[in-house]
Formats: sequence, structure tokens, C-alpha cells
Amino acid sequence: MTPPLSDTERRTDGPESDHQTDSHSDGEVLLEQSVEERVQDATVCVVGLGYVGLPLAVGFAQADYRVIGFDVDDSKVETLQNGVDTTGDLSDDDILDGDVTYTTDDAAIRDADYVLVTVPTPVEEERPNLAFIESAAETVGEHVERGTTVVLESTVYPGVTREVFAPAIEDASGLEAGEDFFVGYSPERATPGDGEHSLESVVKVVGGQNEAVREDVATLYESVVDAGIHRASSLEVAEASKVIENVQRDVNIALMNELSMVFEEMDLDTHEVLEAAGTKWNFHDYRPGLVGGHCIPVDPYFFAHRAKQVGANPELVLSSRKVNESMPEHVSDLMIKALNEGHNTLRDSRVLVLGLTYKRNVADIRSSKVANVIDQLKEFDVDIVGYDPHADDDAVEQSFGIDVQDSLSFEEFDGVLLATPHSEFDGIDLGEMAAALNDDAALVDVAGGFDADDATAEGLIYRGV
Repeated sequence: MTPPLSDTERRTDGPESDHQTDSHSDGEVLLEQSVEERVQDATVCVVGLGYVGLPLAVGFAQADYRVIGFDVDDSKVETLQNGVDTTGDLSDDDILDGDVTYTTDDAAIRDADYVLVTVPTPVEEERPNLAFIESAAETVGEHVERGTTVVLESTVYPGVTREVFAPAIEDASGLEAGEDFFVGYSPERATPGDGEHSLESVVKVVGGQNEAVREDVATLYESVVDAGIHRASSLEVAEASKVIENVQRDVNIALMNELSMVFEEMDLDTHEVLEAAGTKWNFHDYRPGLVGGHCIPVDPYFFAHRAKQVGANPELVLSSRKVNESMPEHVSDLMIKALNEGHNTLRDSRVLVLGLTYKRNVADIRSSKVANVIDQLKEFDVDIVGYDPHADDDAVEQSFGIDVQDSLSFEEFDGVLLATPHSEFDGIDLGEMAAALNDDAALVDVAGGFDADDATAEGLIYRGV
């Protein structure tokens, strides 16, 4: 086996590459240039052009790399080829800024020196589904050249890159990881809808199958990440760091959610309690709410899956998941109680749900827990209408099974549920809302967007999470 690469060694491409300078014997990799020279001349291929992959491709293109953006979605690629952003987090001008090619032709992968894989890693029945990773690895393996470095960015449990991803590339390519091609892991830290924490402004964690690969990958990312690189000691440390970022958030939010349920029984305002407790310098500022999206509700199951494989029982992690999964029912109960207090017959009640996406100021309704709240209310025959200035109305009607407003109106409603606190809702006047609603109307405030005393003063039956 070829010894690990030093910091000054160069890995060239395989026999079909334009960069080829010599022939290879089986298992041989040419080492000619320094890491800095290799990175400077590199072509980067991003596999998967979603909320993570597209900003990554654009970031490298804007840093003067030749970039290949590959995705299997014909419609998405065509949209990008026309210079239109498909995420809402970039501008149309960004999409074609630099030497970037968007394609559905997987043969383009063979032109890359670095292949960055950013495909989904969902959970099904609380078990990680690695099908997208395995499929991407097979596709990469069918075209990977000798000397190429393949970096996985998708969220996985510790061990996946080494034990699943790399072997799948080997099987498809007939090449050997660590000798013919090289594998790294650098978890994505993108936050949809958060322009402040972008690719260049968030520290990048990097792990490699050996120190030389890690340094190679770190040098590549250093050229686009201003915030710096954290070099993890192994692939597994880098993988674990990603999953526990969201495990920590899930556990802390679960604590707040459990406290809020208890405070509801005590007739205490959770946000007032947290405001008072927050005056202590070391109190952590987490808030209760619905926990949706593609990361926080998913990553704990990745961690728990691996923990169970090694004989551990992550009780706190899984208990926290149960608490957070129970929140839609709790929110629904708050609305039912508030409607009953206003002497509204449930089957004759109309409720307006404000905000249907999984997160403030994003358009994505997938994995939104608001849908679960709506399903709970439907069981009581409550008539639900939605309004979301970011979500696609047709997609909402199809996915949630409700009517939607194309403009905000409170007329003829018996209740309002502020579910996702988009910035457009920040300026809602409670007096005007109360005047437009039916008498004795309910207001359930998931995110603490309204003042409880002000709402009560306007005659609304207020419930906060």
C-alpha cells in the first residue's frame, strides 16, 4: 500500500484525466505537487445541489475554482442553468457567478480533483436511512479517477464514512480507498434562512482517513472559509461532532418544552419565568416550541443508532425526542382549551394558522411540525385555514390538506395559532386582530410573539407555549 501522503506530496488524476503525466501500475498514485499547488489548480464537483450543496458550489465558484454542480433532478438543474436560485438563500446573480457548470451527467465527476457529497440522510421509523449516501457513493465510484479526494458532508453517525461510504465507492470503482482515492469528512453547518452564518463565516470541521488527507481537505476549505478550520483527529470525531451539535439543541429544547407543559398546569407564563431565570449569568437561553426540520429531529436518531450498536443506551437523548415529538399534541390541546373557554363549539370553529414552514423566514414546509398540529385539530373537526408569506400555497394545500389565504385577514375566525413566527408577523396589531376576529376568540402563541397581558387586554383568550 502506498504510504500516507506528506504535506508536500501531490496526487494526480487517473489515466483518462487531462492532468495525466505518467502511467499507473495497480495501486500506484503519483505524488508530484504540494497540497497548496494541488488545491490551487483543483476542479471541485459538488454532488447534490440542495440547501447545503448549492451554496457550497457557489462558494467555490466565487473563489475562482472550476466547479461542477451535479444533481439527479432535471428540473432543478435546468433552473440553475437558467441562473435562477432554487434555495432562496442566494441571489440569482450568485448562481452563475464564476466558472460553474450545473449538470445531470454523472460522467462529469471524472473531471474533479475533489468530490464533495451533500445528499440527504433521512430517518425512517427512528432508523437512519443511508440509501442516498450509498447511491451517491456508487455514482461517484463509477467515475472517480485515481488521486481524487472524496469528501462526505452529509450528517451521519460515527463510522459511516469509513465503513459504508468508502467501501461503496470501492465496490463501484474497483479502486482502493487510501491508495487509489482518498476520503474525508467535513460536516455541513448550513442554516437555511440565516444569512449571517454562511459558508465563509462558520468554522469548518475537517477529518480525513489519515493526517495527510485531513490536511489536504483542510487546505481546500481554508480557501473559502474565512472563519477557519478545526482539524479533527479522525473521521469518526468529525462525524460525531456534527450529530451532537443537534443532539444538544434537541435535549435543551426538550427541557424547555417539558417545563412549559408543567408551567401550563401551574398557571405560570413560561416566557416570564425564563426571562427571570435568564438574569443569571450562566443560564442558557433556550425556548420551548415545535421542533421540525431536517436536522434537530433527525440527528439524535443517528447518534442513538450508533450508540445502541456499541451496547450503550442513550436514555436522555431518546427521552428528549419523545418530549419534542409530543409538542404538536400539546399545542393542539392549548387551542382546544382556549376555544372551549370562549364557548366555541369545536366542529363549528374556524382557526387561522399563521406560519406553516418548519422555521422562521424559510419557505420549506417539509418536516414542519405545524402539519402535526393541524392534524390533531382536524380530529376535533376544527376548520383550519393557513397563511404563510413564504410557503408555496399549492404545496401547502396538497401536503397539509387545508385552504390557504393569499393575504392576511382575521375576519370570521374563532382562533389564531401563531405557529411559525415569520418576521412579517412581528408587526401585527393585537387590537386590530381582536376587532376582526369573532367574539371571545382564542390566540395560541407557540413562539412567544405576543405579550400575554396585551392580548388579554384586547379580549383574546391567550395561551402561550
